[in-house]
Amino acid sequence: MEANPTNPNPVKPVDENSLIKQRREKLDALRAKGIDPFKNKFTPDTECNTARSGFDSGALPEGHRVAVAGRITAHRDMGKSMFIDVRDQSGRIQVYAQKNVLGDDSFHTFTHLDLGDFVGVTGTLFRTKTGEPSIKLEAFTILAKSLRPPPAKWYGLEDTETRYRQRYLDLIANLDVKAVMLKRSAVVREIRNFFHDRGYVEVETPVMQGIPGGAAAAPFITKHNALGCDFYLRIALELYHKRLLVGGIDKLFEIGKNFRNEGLSRRHNPEFTMLEAYQAFGDYNTMMETVESLIKHVAQKVLGTLVIETKDAEGKVVKTIDLTNWRRAKYNDLIKEKAGADWFTISAAERRQRAHDMGAEIGKEFEDFEVTNAVFSKFIEPTLIQPTFVTHLPKELVPLAKLSPEDPTTVEVFECCINGQEISPGYTEQNDPIQQRATLEHQAGGEQQKLDEDFLVALEHGMPPAGGIGIGIDRLCMMLLGQESIRDVILFPQLKPK
Repeated sequence: MEANPTNPNPVKPVDENSLIKQRREKLDALRAKGIDPFKNKFTPDTECNTARSGFDSGALPEGHRVAVAGRITAHRDMGKSMFIDVRDQSGRIQVYAQKNVLGDDSFHTFTHLDLGDFVGVTGTLFRTKTGEPSIKLEAFTILAKSLRPPPAKWYGLEDTETRYRQRYLDLIANLDVKAVMLKRSAVVREIRNFFHDRGYVEVETPVMQGIPGGAAAAPFITKHNALGCDFYLRIALELYHKRLLVGGIDKLFEIGKNFRNEGLSRRHNPEFTMLEAYQAFGDYNTMMETVESLIKHVAQKVLGTLVIETKDAEGKVVKTIDLTNWRRAKYNDLIKEKAGADWFTISAAERRQRAHDMGAEIGKEFEDFEVTNAVFSKFIEPTLIQPTFVTHLPKELVPLAKLSPEDPTTVEVFECCINGQEISPGYTEQNDPIQQRATLEHQAGGEQQKLDEDFLVALEHGMPPAGGIGIGIDRLCMMLLGQESIRDVILFPQLKPK
């Protein structure tokens, strides 16, 4: 008989201070016997899941000796024998301890181990009567004593506040959460592999910048004491990457943190991970191919499929995203489909009133292009569940892009929208230093101190034509891994301090 991993003796409600006291007393008792868990060492030779799956597949025969280490996540005391589950990052395996094998003193010590303790175990593989791959224990080493009890519901920590503030408990209790975080790591690895295989150079650029640029967002401000001046945590990577294009690095990418001193929401965290990539002699079409190929590559490598299914708590599929079919649509065409074919022929005042009547959120100071974009953000973007490249955005929205030759009111830009949110913007980069200065001066509203003169000087030395993209890693992971909140793909999301 073995422990039931789905119902491992749930901890009954008990005063936590009393439990902590009991665990400290157990630690003192161990030390009195000359056992100090925090000084012990143990070298495993096999991961838990490797031992389990190897035995199941026949790669490891019955009687094969293994040494594994991990946290105790379940136990069942049978009197003269005992079952425990030991779990490491790879998974779990059951361990069977017998008094007649360990001896009275050692077995007594073993039965006083607690859920959450770390142990190293050595023994031989066998299968129980119910078919469970297990280790028949020969020897064990206590490697750490857990002085606090595990969450009351060991297999499913549910309190949202606790899950985010004490993510380590979430990772222990919710195996699905750990799986998401491990897959996120795999996503980042495959992004790097994709760009390395295409000959891109990975770069690192400053996180603290004298002038925040590359996007319109409120920055975080910090002070450098030695230099006696303020710096800003970067809001984008773009301007330093374009300096590198000037310097002759033709294909480059960076995965790094950006910071925006703005609100928190299901899709926004003030600290987020961004990929930006630039290719000399490319354009927005080049970068659309790059985005599509990248996302397909990552999905296939990490998930093994290009069809992403989101399931509810009962396992029912509630949403399917097909990454084999990518649509292209012009921004203005989508606006006219939703807001009326005459949208761009009526007056600005009429557009404002119509947008208001539709229910768009219109600020008092909104310019005309912002009114149109409010309609897009409210009524169009959330409907773009399947992969869609929205192209030719208004020039006012992207001041660092080149104007479209066929329509100078728009720029050669795309927004890749999947799952009802923007995953990646990309565009043909503006490399005309005169035009770029004029655009940035207009954006700065005459405040010269907001201009990054060093960037503009770099452009005057000559930047090749290029295409560039940005991809929010957190949002990409939300889409690929079927998560509805950005907090569920970030190990330690930003929270208000207690």
